[in-house]
Amino acid sequence: GNAPPGVDPEALSWFQTVDADRSGFISVKELKQALVNNNWSSFNDETCLLMINMFDKTRSGRIDVYGFSALLRFIQQWRSLFQHYDRDQSGSISFSELQQAFSQMGYNLSPQFSQLLLARYAQRSPNPSIQLDRFIHICMQLQSLTDAFREKDTALAGSARLSYEDFLTMVVTRML
Repeated sequence: GNAPPGVDPEALSWFQTVDADRSGFISVKELKQALVNNNWSSFNDETCLLMINMFDKTRSGRIDVYGFSALLRFIQQWRSLFQHYDRDQSGSISFSELQQAFSQMGYNLSPQFSQLLLARYAQRSPNPSIQLDRFIHICMQLQSLTDAFREKDTALAGSARLSYEDFLTMVVTRML
């Protein structure tokens, strides 16, 4: 049928294909089956859950056609950014490309921290690199935690005093 207002007809068509159980909603499982990285690997479960939660206005653990349409626009914006930082067009982001991306995005992070992220999120290999899903995941978490930190660092000094429980609260409310 015709796409509802604000929903791209292509998004509606894809929604109908992805909605395997015809519930009128997309679950994390259905989303994971629909999204692939440049190397044809499925998107990671954690990233799919993070994105579903971001576009799930009813807190039901699934998204309707409007949320799915917004999610597709969101992923396309990230894909464009990813391709911009994938300087060698390899389909993944290497350590040096990740460092450049963070710097250009305004994050002043040490090479050691970037290496830690690479070790945590890249597939094990002699030359570890980040796929699109993990790039989205890292950037969403960095932004969320940066926002939380800025709430405590009101002087924008780059440091803040907080209790252990404040720290845990920041992480738990932003990461789960």
